[in-house]
Amino acid sequence: MTEVVVRGGTVVTPEGMRQADLAIEGGFIRAVEPEVPGGQEEIDARGLFVFPGLIDVHVHFNEPGHTEWEGAATGSRALAAGGGTLFFDMPLNSIPCTVNAREFDLKRSALEASSVTDFALWGGLVPGNVQEMEALAERGVVGFKAFLCHSGLDEFPRVDDLTLWEGLREAARLGLPVAVHAENHELIAALSRRMIEQGRQGIRDFLESRPVLAELEAIQRATLLAGETGARLHVIHISSGRGVLLAAEARQRGVDVSTETCPHYLFFTGEDVERLGAVAKCAPPVRDRKEQDNLWAELLGGNVDVIASDHSPSSPDRKAGEFWRAWGGIAGVQSTLAVLLDQGYHRRGLPLERIASLVAAEPARRFRIADRGRIVAGACADLVLVDLSATFTLKPQDLLQRHALSPYLGASFRGAVKRTIRRGETIFAEGKITAKGGGKLVRPVR
Repeated sequence: MTEVVVRGGTVVTPEGMRQADLAIEGGFIRAVEPEVPGGQEEIDARGLFVFPGLIDVHVHFNEPGHTEWEGAATGSRALAAGGGTLFFDMPLNSIPCTVNAREFDLKRSALEASSVTDFALWGGLVPGNVQEMEALAERGVVGFKAFLCHSGLDEFPRVDDLTLWEGLREAARLGLPVAVHAENHELIAALSRRMIEQGRQGIRDFLESRPVLAELEAIQRATLLAGETGARLHVIHISSGRGVLLAAEARQRGVDVSTETCPHYLFFTGEDVERLGAVAKCAPPVRDRKEQDNLWAELLGGNVDVIASDHSPSSPDRKAGEFWRAWGGIAGVQSTLAVLLDQGYHRRGLPLERIASLVAAEPARRFRIADRGRIVAGACADLVLVDLSATFTLKPQDLLQRHALSPYLGASFRGAVKRTIRRGETIFAEGKITAKGGGKLVRPVR
């Protein structure tokens, strides 16, 4: 008898939707058919939509070293509550940063002991560690993260152009992508200094200190170097439609570049940041309504490849006090799918098939994660069951992350996660974590 049957849901894939039963054995989907025989465990999905489990390619769970900010134990639970089954942890905000094989091993051990979802690890690209990239690749990193501006942490310095060029060349040799935080360091540093000298330290001043131009110049420079080296480039958390378009134009010229944006850029505007304060502070910053409309236009037009949360929490004290000194990161790992369903599908007509691509199929394809992000026979049984008509208002007690700090608190959404299944095991249902097994490291195919 089949171990698990998911019965009667509407299966959503990038290729289309259909009502079907899913048979699951040994953690893998064995059949997707109009009807399958009974199973040891039967999950009634009638009236629900069955998506591939979310693959969040951009989180900061801060472990080891900063579990007082988050940690994989709580971060992965919040991910599961939002429909996620796999996350890619960034190499910074943990202590030590993941810039060599030893530090990879430390982080892997910590996450294996605490995560309820599966995980993959980014390696870091910083000045002086290009020679470490091969060992990190052998360990199984999904790629290498680099900052083109100050990261906010002295222990993870930004790359100079020579390091970026040599790192892209080495990543191309290793067959792995480089992800870049694309903001022009000199521009934002000079603007910030000027504003501080002029006594301009309000929220609007901060937003203006990191203009869209800083993003555009950095994307242009990174795509140029990626094209020259033949590297695979992934531009993370693009905050503007113009930034997405610039990367798309580079792709048309033959550059192997993919684009990522985040739910907070699609949901909030600069006016919201002024209202909410530091809980909505991030870099690049949230933009004004016109830029947000342009970003939605690029997303609806097909130029955005991946949606990721960039979940970057801290302890509450680091979000208190003067805005310019507050921690720059948004905690939103639990809200990615909610934003896309409410603001995308219900409000703007974003197809459900496209959502499945943005949060699952394309992350798996782009980062060469085998057997994930799809609902077909032979794929890993990572699934999320969604009630598209259910509405809810996010409350502090709903959040499973370590600290109940999120700019989404008080927001109402249409479309709710009812169950999350990781490798055939239900890990979230009825508002609670139900996982018995733990997460495991996932490596890319090279």
